[in-house]
Amino acid sequence: MMTTKPLAERMRPKTLDEYVGQKHLVGPGAPLRIMIEQKRIPSMILWGPPGVGKTTLAEIIAKTVDSPFYTLSAINSGVKDVRQVIDEIQESQNSLFASKGRAILFIDEIHRFSKSQQDSLLAAVERGLLSLIGATTENPSFEVIRPLLSRCQVYVLQSLSETDIKDLANRAILTDPNLISKKTQIKEEEALIRYAAGDARKLLNILDLLYSSETSDQLVIDNEKVLSRIQENPTAFDKGGELHYDIASAFIKSIRGSDPDAAIYWLARLIEGGEDPKFIARRLTISAAEDIGLANPNALLIANAAAEAVERIGWPEGRIPLAEATIYLATSDKSNSAYNAINEAIAFVKQTGNLPIPLHLRNAPTELMGQLGYGKEYKYAHDYPNHYVPQQYLPDNAVNTVFWHPQTHSPHEAKITTLHNNRKKTD
Repeated sequence: MMTTKPLAERMRPKTLDEYVGQKHLVGPGAPLRIMIEQKRIPSMILWGPPGVGKTTLAEIIAKTVDSPFYTLSAINSGVKDVRQVIDEIQESQNSLFASKGRAILFIDEIHRFSKSQQDSLLAAVERGLLSLIGATTENPSFEVIRPLLSRCQVYVLQSLSETDIKDLANRAILTDPNLISKKTQIKEEEALIRYAAGDARKLLNILDLLYSSETSDQLVIDNEKVLSRIQENPTAFDKGGELHYDIASAFIKSIRGSDPDAAIYWLARLIEGGEDPKFIARRLTISAAEDIGLANPNALLIANAAAEAVERIGWPEGRIPLAEATIYLATSDKSNSAYNAINEAIAFVKQTGNLPIPLHLRNAPTELMGQLGYGKEYKYAHDYPNHYVPQQYLPDNAVNTVFWHPQTHSPHEAKITTLHNNRKKTD
């Protein structure tokens, strides 16, 4: 029977065998699957990108072990909500535990919880009153307080592979009543895979969009049809009505291209799309280092200050320092010489391996090392005029290799280039 319920909900798996992806965690013999089958559920953090099945996995775990399942969203829940759920679990513990396992509390986007909100979970987790399952798209090392993180297993979920995406698409057209009614078939799959980008929800929303926009009694999916439908209705398949990564890309490219109006427009699109302010702040910091770099080192300070301001003053006021940093970066001189230099150096290291460190540059913490020549004949730069003295700093097999190629169109980088070249003249 056909339904208007979203395809992503209709296809939500109910068991581990129906679950697509994450074989390293829930495949046969995988560590998390073993614990689930043994009904030993520790507190855990599920870390991974959107649409890879974090919420679904939590629901499957609770159903498989037959545990009471409570859920909170960190977006709209506070300390009061957390304590209310804990009290409810505590009150019902005696009757529930007679026939069911330990309660599971699932918190979506736990990285959005403040320190005080996370602190309110600690006692319940420590006492074993509940098993906490937190889902996050952010690195829990930075976003989850250490006392809580130390009491949780961290499981990393990966973007779905091309094979996973193909399997899910084929399963949908073979089992979903709506798609079956349209005699759906996939003629070309490249665009589906590309726009799904490892995200099951995106894939199923695209299929839903194709189904709802098909006027004939047969749906044949090819690359052209996927592209045209998405361009006609880009809000139909992406979170918050926003093409997350495409807009982020346009945002950074507008800064790189020195167009403050375009940059502030894409910033507004990110904000209105519900983007995490921390994500925006990180992108600004990366842009300051990658695209502006030595042309204006203050850009990195401004970007970092904006990130700290967002943390301190919160939202929505945090949009103002983000806007200030965006305009500053967009109107700044640009240089990617530092970005190119580190890439060249890394490529050189990968090619040449661990070249020996010159003896005079080595550390000599023991008498034996000093006898072996460690640190011998090293020249302390501060003992020489202008705090500079020529000596070899690169390994023997890398002498005279140049990684940094300065870009002198900006006054600041031109100044430090002149200083650098003047030093080299004394070598």
